[in-house]
Amino acid sequence: MAISRRTLFLKRRMRNRNKMRKVANGRPRLSVHRSSKNISVQLIDDVNGVTLASASSLEKGLGVVGKNNVEASAKVGSAIAERAKKAGVEECYFDRGGFIFHGKVKALADAAREGGLKF
Repeated sequence: MAISRRTLFLKRRMRNRNKMRKVANGRPRLSVHRSSKNISVQLIDDVNGVTLASASSLEKGLGVVGKNNVEASAKVGSAIAERAKKAGVEECYFDRGGFIFHGKVKALADAAREGGLKF
């Protein structure tokens, strides 16, 4: 029986998340979700179960609505870094989910690092 792509994706996501749980030490998690049309990111405090900050390519203020490319991902990354600073967060863990650290996900991470977030 062949394993579906979705099942493999979920296995990758949980493997990544479980590694982070072992070393979390109360730091928030920067969780990325990439779809075929948009990219979004949340800064999540897993201890309290609260979202501290979020950014998405759906936001009109970023000027990338309807675009899903590396440039849009970079703008979303710099926006989340700015909002994290306002929330008082400097360090976090990067949760790429089941997505490969390449292309749009990498551009978002690089822009967030340039904006001052440390992971």
